[in-house]
Amino acid sequence: MLAILSVTFPFFALILAGYVAARRRMLPLDAIPGLNGFVLFFALPCMLYRFGASTPLALLLDPVLAAVYTLCAGMLVIGVVVADRRRLGWNDAAFGALVAAFPNSGFMGVPLLVALLGASAAGPVMLTLVVDLLLTTSLCVALSRLDAAGAAGARQALARALQGVARNPMPWSIVLGMACQAFGVRLWQPLDATIALLAAAASPVALFTIGAVLARSQMLALHDHQQHRPVPWREVLPVVLLKLFAHPLLVWGAGMGAMALGLPITPFALSAMVLAAALPSASNVSLLAERFGANNGRIARIILWSTAAAFFSFSAAVALLR
Repeated sequence: MLAILSVTFPFFALILAGYVAARRRMLPLDAIPGLNGFVLFFALPCMLYRFGASTPLALLLDPVLAAVYTLCAGMLVIGVVVADRRRLGWNDAAFGALVAAFPNSGFMGVPLLVALLGASAAGPVMLTLVVDLLLTTSLCVALSRLDAAGAAGARQALARALQGVARNPMPWSIVLGMACQAFGVRLWQPLDATIALLAAAASPVALFTIGAVLARSQMLALHDHQQHRPVPWREVLPVVLLKLFAHPLLVWGAGMGAMALGLPITPFALSAMVLAAALPSASNVSLLAERFGANNGRIARIILWSTAAAFFSFSAAVALLR
């Protein structure tokens, strides 16, 4: 366990550092979107490109792994929406489902699981990231529009969500890396060195940014609470438990079932995918909830609680699966 904590502790410590920096205004709140933009549009795409160019294509294009993860994410989304829709409405129920089903696999999962399991873990984790960006997010955004505009509004929201995915550099950087690998393309050495420098910055800056985004979301939510009712713990804790425990257990159960049926899933790939599901909620869900007018106080608190609790729950999951 001590060996696991020696790897996971620095990752969570960097998140805490970003959180403290934003809360104490050492990092201005207005600077956080710029920091997030650097990670999203420069550092992280370079890191994902390098993994895409070096990870075996069979791991990146595994249809069985993709189907298992998609099924579990869909089941979790439907379950949360059905449970919360009448009480909270479509908008808050949909984003509650998204924050329960979307782990922080981009900013946190790829570097953390590669550090824990080796470079081969990048393939399954990036596959889960693409599924969550393309399908899980688009489905939840479409469901969130059913309150105001019905089915027609949901179709329009789905189209806008897919357009947003098309503008997201993370899936494209993976695809570009895979294409370079498939066709044997080697980058000009100075360009490759530049990409390597940006990729090296991705992990520490992304983790620091997660903490800063969490602090910003909580501060905005606290301001919002002064105008609206506080978020009760019973609207937060169940979703945190779903994210940290139900989601990875669901993926593990579905993967074991697929293996029992004789489908080609290796124990290593399943372990990497389960650990990706055991990560805390993705911090960018808070930005989406803010953009679409959901109760961002609730979403921010779920992300904050899941990130804090994941220091213990994720380390335990690693100990069980290794």
